[in-house]
Amino acid sequence: MKKFLKKQVFALILICFMALAHTGITQAPPPPPAEKGTNSNKAPGGGAPVDGGLATALLMVTGFGGWKLFKSRRVRGA
Repeated sequence: MKKFLKKQVFALILICFMALAHTGITQAPPPPPAEKGTNSNKAPGGGAPVDGGLATALLMVTGFGGWKLFKSRRVRGA
């Protein structure tokens, strides 16, 4: 009896998930933008600044490399 009930509950849950997924797939797409584009000569990427993120990434990589070097020398010296 318990095996039969487990199969029924599993089937019900599976059907519910499939029904919810179907409603999510059938949503209408968003409307197109008002302007289709311009003919101006702009750089790709929208001109977002890179310098702050680049400095942060370089500092993190340098710190990680220093930590790995410190750990490797500490183990050898002990």
